[in-house]
Amino acid sequence: MLRTLASDFIGLIFPRLCLACQEPLVTGENHLCTGCRAELPYTDFHLLPSDQNPLGRRFWGKLPIRHALSYLRFVRHGRVQHLLHELKYQGQRDVGTALGQLYGAELHAVGIAADFDLIVPVPLHPRKLAKRGYNQAAAFATGLSDGLKVPASNTVLRRTTNTKTQTKKNRAQRWENVATVFEIENPVHITGRRILVVDDVLTTGATLEACGAVLLAAGAIEVSIATIACADR
Repeated sequence: MLRTLASDFIGLIFPRLCLACQEPLVTGENHLCTGCRAELPYTDFHLLPSDQNPLGRRFWGKLPIRHALSYLRFVRHGRVQHLLHELKYQGQRDVGTALGQLYGAELHAVGIAADFDLIVPVPLHPRKLAKRGYNQAAAFATGLSDGLKVPASNTVLRRTTNTKTQTKKNRAQRWENVATVFEIENPVHITGRRILVVDDVLTTGATLEACGAVLLAAGAIEVSIATIACADR
């Protein structure tokens, strides 16, 4: 009881804020307030047949994938952009983990977890990882692993080149930027397995396409992709 009172007192002085809207969180809320959780722009792609999934269509003729999944729609200057900014640039790795847990639980509830043997995050180059201190895609993978009850590994894929930012590149430039920068660290971990490759945000899909191609070439029997958010084209 004393601990609860102390926590409540600290909360009055230093209130915990919702990372999406910056309003104070109440008891029982973590990272996101109830209002934001209700109003976030969910994609619900996991509820659509594969031939009706607009995200999956982006990979037609480029990469054979089982599932194309994204939790939220990226809306510029909206809650989702703020969440991703907190995750990538403000040291809030728990944002990725929390969103992964929420999304993983939803995917598990509809039976999709049975289609994955291993979750693999898109890697950062060691130089960028050292600068940021963590991989935001790996944080999301950790949360998904908890929600899906599927193991995750950060040691399967390796980024060999510290590529420039993709932000202002078109699809062709993005593909050229990442087409040959990934390699398999431990092929034995993926041979004959169904891999879910995850990243924070999908725009053109070039990075995930490059990772998926490397995994299939190294012996994975199936690849799916999942992101926190996806941008409309």
